[in-house]
Amino acid sequence: MGGVPRVPEQRRTGSAAEPAALSFGVLGPVRARRGEVQLSTGSPQQRALLAALLLREGRMATAGELIDALWGEEPPPQALAALRTYTSRLRKVLDPGVLVSESGGYAVRGLANGALDLAVAQDLATEAEKARSAGDLRHAREVLGRALALWDGEALAGVPGPYAEAQRVRLEEWRLQLLESRLDMDLEQGCHAEAVSELTALAAAHPLRERLRELLMLALYRSGRQAEALAVYADTRRLLADELGVDPRPDLQELQQRILQADPGLAQPSAPVAEPAAVLVCPAQLPATVPDFTGRAAFVSELSKVLASAEGRVMAVSALAGIGGVGKTTLAVHVAHQARAAFPDGQLYVDLQGAGTREAEPEAVLGSFLRALGTADSAIPDSLEERSALYRAVLDGRRVLVLLDNAKDAAQVRPLLPGTEGCAALVTSRARLVDLAGAHLVDLDVMSPREALSLFTKIVGEERVASEREASLDVVAACGFLPLAIRIAASRLAARRTWTVSTLAAKLGDERRRLDELQAGDLAVKATYELGYGALEPAQARAFRLLGLADGPDISLAAAAALLDLPVDKTEDLLESLVDTSLVESAAPGRYRYHDLVRLYARACAERDEPPGERPAATSRLLDFYLATATAVYAIERPGDRLVDDLESTVCPGLRFAGESAALDWLYSEASCLLACVRQNAGTDRLRRAIDLLWAAKDLSESGANSHQYETTTRAMCDAANAFSDGRAEGRARTILADVLLDSGHIELAEEQAALAAELASSAHDDTAISWVANSRGLTRLRQGRHLDAKAFFDQAINGFRMLGNRPLEATSLGNLAQAHLGLGDTGNAVEIAQRNLAVHAEFGQTVRLANGHYVVGIALTQAGEYPEALSQFSEALAIFSNHRQRLWEGTTHFRIAKAHLAARRPAQAAAHAEQALALRCIGGDPMRGNVQTLLGHALAALGQADRAKACWLEALSLFEQTGSSEAAELRAFIERGSEPPEYLS
Repeated sequence: MGGVPRVPEQRRTGSAAEPAALSFGVLGPVRARRGEVQLSTGSPQQRALLAALLLREGRMATAGELIDALWGEEPPPQALAALRTYTSRLRKVLDPGVLVSESGGYAVRGLANGALDLAVAQDLATEAEKARSAGDLRHAREVLGRALALWDGEALAGVPGPYAEAQRVRLEEWRLQLLESRLDMDLEQGCHAEAVSELTALAAAHPLRERLRELLMLALYRSGRQAEALAVYADTRRLLADELGVDPRPDLQELQQRILQADPGLAQPSAPVAEPAAVLVCPAQLPATVPDFTGRAAFVSELSKVLASAEGRVMAVSALAGIGGVGKTTLAVHVAHQARAAFPDGQLYVDLQGAGTREAEPEAVLGSFLRALGTADSAIPDSLEERSALYRAVLDGRRVLVLLDNAKDAAQVRPLLPGTEGCAALVTSRARLVDLAGAHLVDLDVMSPREALSLFTKIVGEERVASEREASLDVVAACGFLPLAIRIAASRLAARRTWTVSTLAAKLGDERRRLDELQAGDLAVKATYELGYGALEPAQARAFRLLGLADGPDISLAAAAALLDLPVDKTEDLLESLVDTSLVESAAPGRYRYHDLVRLYARACAERDEPPGERPAATSRLLDFYLATATAVYAIERPGDRLVDDLESTVCPGLRFAGESAALDWLYSEASCLLACVRQNAGTDRLRRAIDLLWAAKDLSESGANSHQYETTTRAMCDAANAFSDGRAEGRARTILADVLLDSGHIELAEEQAALAAELASSAHDDTAISWVANSRGLTRLRQGRHLDAKAFFDQAINGFRMLGNRPLEATSLGNLAQAHLGLGDTGNAVEIAQRNLAVHAEFGQTVRLANGHYVVGIALTQAGEYPEALSQFSEALAIFSNHRQRLWEGTTHFRIAKAHLAARRPAQAAAHAEQALALRCIGGDPMRGNVQTLLGHALAALGQADRAKACWLEALSLFEQTGSSEAAELRAFIERGSEPPEYLS
């Protein structure tokens, strides 16, 4: 019945009965209505835009495609701006969410059923074709007449642009095909006399259209006008010869001969031509399910429920998305086999080859499906639209499951979907088919470790896995828990009886060789990724390669933009397009990550395809981003601190923050990525910047949030700087490490690192590091009770920071000096010095260092016996530490508050704060935890809870002995004799 134009699939959703619903017309002037009210569609160019979007099947049209549609090869200079203006105006006229924009393109979506006249015409044409096939010519004629009545003059009347012109020609051709079909049925029904006048007018309007001439000749002959019928033929032959230089087609020539011979078969209306009989068959095309299918129970249950819901609804569609090798096909085939009983009329299957460069054409797939459903080749039409309509007609009333494997996109899938109740479709794709209307979307992730080990065991055998369980876990972890990779690795091992699991684990342990090891026969992990990578646009491929260079567990949008050296909005468009291909995952809004094996492949592509120098340039930009941003956080947290002026300079800018909370949010959320970036730059010419990044991010250690990871990274950077023979870098790295060890209570190790750092900093003339490490060495002496030595180092640090003009750090060393005076029994001077320290920090606002100032004054006042004022100072410190998320300092302050309460003979309050200190942990690690347990024991003893008190003291003694603390002997003696509390708690 002619090539039925395809229209937006989403027209089928929604309800036509909704009040004031939007409707559109393109079979005449381009119109938009809300209910009965006609809406203004604007200028001709604006109407051309609306028409182009309505006719694009709900798919996204890029700005370039729309500019070509509206203006062709010579767009005006401001075409893009004009396009944006038109879309903005249309949005104001249409309902919210109808005209959507994504990734720089536009689409019309969410239209209700019957909202577009062309869609209605298509449905009516399909209904007419089904009625004619069933022999109901009366109904077919009536329905076709309703379809033709939808035309209101010329389609897209008055709409400018090359796209509109091409669509006008197409729609007019389709209208004429429908007319010819209806007139053909008129003649079959014996309505030849009535048809003559209409055919005469049409033949005059379209003189070269031979089918109309043929129908006119037949109508005239049956009306007893044989001479006129032959005259039409003669006129047609002359016209074709003059205009085109050709003879009439054979069918027309044959009709002329039959009229000349007065063929009796022409005298009466012929019976409807019987369609080739379709043999009802039940196709069973599903591939075999794998015998060792493992896990995925939740997904199997979810998909089975969706397919089971096909009965009683128009259609059930489930779309499985995920990276190559994640097991989409295996899962879909397994679910389809389980659901076979619900689809007794058959199961269809096709590999759409969407991940390759030559995906399957829907026309060819439909031809295959129709043949599988029993349709004769001679009855299969040529065009995609006709095949799709016939396919839906053949499936009407049947319960068939269609498995569409490896789809490229929703446009490839739509013509292949059944359209009637009782059928269902299961689709797999690497892309998330978000624009497949009504689909139930499932994102398939890698296996859980338990499922992965189970699959490995089924292939390799229980005995081999049980004897080397740890090695087996290493293998599935190296495979990234990806089913394809596990299947390949297990198959290789199963085929090599002389290998142990440890042998395979060792081979997979080399990251540079891992992808090469993961291939067996025609299965290869790398090959699955190459298909997706090969289909990327150049900008996508570059982003995919370079982002794989970052070592962190994921990457933020801002960091990715810095690495790619692109604006944030352009970066987001690229990354979201990679997410749609399943090569990249979106870990959370604005954050992206790779599967481990995909990252290895991306890096291999970067090595192979990136120009020389681009890889180090990209990682350098990322390091710059983290250093510049961490420096901004440090400056917000520690205003006035000149350390930021002495860090390595950066070329790429970092982020800037509106306030302290946002700055800290960034630092803690980026901790793992930031530290991974530091480690990645060890042993490169970016080593100094990497170590300075550690220094700028020292809150990650002091807060306790990332202490272990920070310490591990710092040790690695010490080794890297030593191997690089960079004294300045090593001096700074060991300065940082000394502070880390102090915070964790490893005093002797801290002093060892501080001494090395002092020597290196001195040789490198690094004045900032010299002063900093002097303060650190003073702290080690303070913790060791060597108060005179501590005082000397603090004096050195104070003088150094004063020379550098770094008043906040000078004040910090002054506060530490106050504690040295306390140790020497000089309480009066200690209080005065601590208050000077507090006054300096107060100048810079509510900072962490102001909290330290209150903390030190509180210690001095506690020793002076001024407990109320000491507790007031500690309360001030506690509030600031809490606001700045300094959890370890919060715990340490609770310990000091507990000491003040105990000294003031308030054991209940002392016990409460000591317990909070234990819960939060403290600066000083296990030795400090031992002090807290000891103090808690004394508070509990004073409350008459002897058993609990002794348990606390024994726990403290164990901690002291494990860490080699000098307090161990004193506490042991106290427990044995039950005397007064040790001096270090006084």
